[in-house]
Amino acid sequence: MSKKDKKRAVITGAGSGLGRELALALAAEGWMLGLADLREEAAAETLAMVQRNGGHGDTFRLDVREPDQVAAMASYFWSEWGGVDLLINNAGVAAAGPVGDMPLDEWKRVVDTNFWGMVYGCHSFIPKMCEQGGGYIVNVSSAAGFASLMHMAAYNTSKAAVISLSETLSNEVSPHKIGVTVVCPSFFDTHLLDGATFCEGWEDEFAHACFAHAKMDAAEIARRTVKAIKRRRLYLVPQPSAKLVWMMKRMTPGIFYGNLAFYNKAGLARPLVLWMAKHGLI
Repeated sequence: MSKKDKKRAVITGAGSGLGRELALALAAEGWMLGLADLREEAAAETLAMVQRNGGHGDTFRLDVREPDQVAAMASYFWSEWGGVDLLINNAGVAAAGPVGDMPLDEWKRVVDTNFWGMVYGCHSFIPKMCEQGGGYIVNVSSAAGFASLMHMAAYNTSKAAVISLSETLSNEVSPHKIGVTVVCPSFFDTHLLDGATFCEGWEDEFAHACFAHAKMDAAEIARRTVKAIKRRRLYLVPQPSAKLVWMMKRMTPGIFYGNLAFYNKAGLARPLVLWMAKHGLI
């Protein structure tokens, strides 16, 4: 975004992980910040960190699964600030388990948070951005949205939907001078595991190995996200391993998924992905 643009940003899931690092990165560039999170104390901690670094803003308790709360948040910050220039839909949760085994209420929790939460954000903010003559939307998706690894169907599905939503928006809102970026990282240092659920023990082991051996931290993902906003890039796939998977999936999807199915039938998929996770290759 150009220097002449105002700098008023709202971030969901701002109480920890990537949301917190995004707040700190934007604060360093003079943005006023609306920090929304289900955990009021966590959002307040982020605000205190922002203020210690010379930034300023406000907090808002928000459950992104509730459309009325998201609409109230949009109204609050528009009323307080006179507009919002950047919305970062970041809040998310994780769960793992095979289709048919994962409880349906876990499916609903994941999809309601990861997908519908972003739909509610876009629905509440985009009309107001159109009226004010522009703005920017960042939707935090995941490499899971295109890699579609086994035992992650709920999470994969929700994140794939966010990618499609963002692609659709990029064309739809362009006449209104609204930019869109969809962020698709693989595993990195975050608090996503705090509320994650697992159906099988190896899923837990795999997830913890991925996070423990990640090659990129949340602060670096945040820095690259801010850079992508400035360059008005639609896609941000930060890690090299995720970029490789993205290219393979897009260029030869039949071969990509055929190989995954072959390894799974041969009983090699679990030990292979665990080995890759422990070596920071996912």
